[in-house]
Amino acid sequence: ITVVDTTGIHIWNITYCNCPDAGAIHFQLFSASITNPRTVFTFRVLDDFLRDNVECGTSTMNYFSKLHHITSSAFPHLVVDRYRELMRVARQWRLLKTLKWNGYGIGDDSPGQGELALFCPACPQPGINVPVEPGNDFTHWKYTRTIIMDGNFKAEHMHCSSPEDDVYLMDG
Repeated sequence: ITVVDTTGIHIWNITYCNCPDAGAIHFQLFSASITNPRTVFTFRVLDDFLRDNVECGTSTMNYFSKLHHITSSAFPHLVVDRYRELMRVARQWRLLKTLKWNGYGIGDDSPGQGELALFCPACPQPGINVPVEPGNDFTHWKYTRTIIMDGNFKAEHMHCSSPEDDVYLMDG
């Protein structure tokens, strides 16, 4: 079985136990497949990837390349490729973490529409931070909610004005 951890990508022989308390969750392993598990990710590597992705903006490809170099810095191209599995498992892990942070998953209840959204005190919300008074026109532009990509309330740096004139400093 292939085990992906923060210390690298390892291939281990594992014998499954039929004990009632034994399981992948007990050992903090997250399987990439339900029916025929051949790859597992440790909770530690999934938490580390989630943190790197959110805090540093690290893409899945760059994070997996880092794992390749940790495993074998001399021959990273010889390390087994589990990039697609990491992409799928990371999405599942992020969903499970979101459900856990919002208190779901313990009972049988599932979140309704909008229940996993974070409360934004800066967004105009009638009755909360905007007084509901006769004459308030909530269709006015100053009461419009805007979804943005960064904390600067603009994402101009994400889009090149003239891609044909863009000069790359290096390949890749």
